[in-house]
Amino acid sequence: MSSELAAIAAVLADPTRTRILEELLGGVPLPAGALATRVGVAPSTVSGHLTRLIDAGLVTVTPVGRRREVALAGPRVAEALEALGRLAPAPRPIGLRAATRAQALRHARSCYDHLAGEVGVRVTDALVACAALRADDGGFAVPAGAQPAYAALGVDLDAVRATAASRPLARACADWTERRPHLAGALGAALLDAALAQDWVRRRPDGRALTVTAAGAAALSALERRSRSAAAAASSRPRARSRPPSPRPRARG
Repeated sequence: MSSELAAIAAVLADPTRTRILEELLGGVPLPAGALATRVGVAPSTVSGHLTRLIDAGLVTVTPVGRRREVALAGPRVAEALEALGRLAPAPRPIGLRAATRAQALRHARSCYDHLAGEVGVRVTDALVACAALRADDGGFAVPAGAQPAYAALGVDLDAVRATAASRPLARACADWTERRPHLAGALGAALLDAALAQDWVRRRPDGRALTVTAAGAAALSALERRSRSAAAAASSRPRARSRPPSPRPRARG
């Protein structure tokens, strides 16, 4: 295992390759030429880096007509990159444009196919507070009776369960800006799909930051209100008193 880790570390040690992976964290495949423009290198240079990333199993390249579409190799790659981001010191953006972009990423972004950033963590915390999600052995589990909470967000939990055979239903993904976990897995992907379909968030053309619309902000506020109400109701329920032990019968002599 140590040699395999060293090989991955060698691939990630190049700043251009890490920039390529960062651009792909949004979960949307990008043409190789667009990647070159975003990263700021020549197309021929990107081609060489893509070869290393493909060999390492980190990205896939699919021919689409005359161009090549590049994507991360899967959600596990995205989760590993997010976790590595937590180990790195927070970068200091230089200039107004970089600072604005960094703030947008911190607020809301896509992490491959699920919601991340401040908004992603707030959604996760609210689902935990209203008992629609439960911390479980370092990850997340979905308790029984959680369907109504997800239906209110436009997610059919039973349908997600039925299609989640090839991946975990709910996973904890380390959020590199919030330093706390957000929801990933099939359920995390379904929540982001629902948010996009209802125009609660919108993708940006220049990266993986997401724009939260007024409707999305209202939906998040409503979710947090429901979670606070559920938490308050749970704390006000009287606890069942344990029955005192029955007296032992006296021995008869």
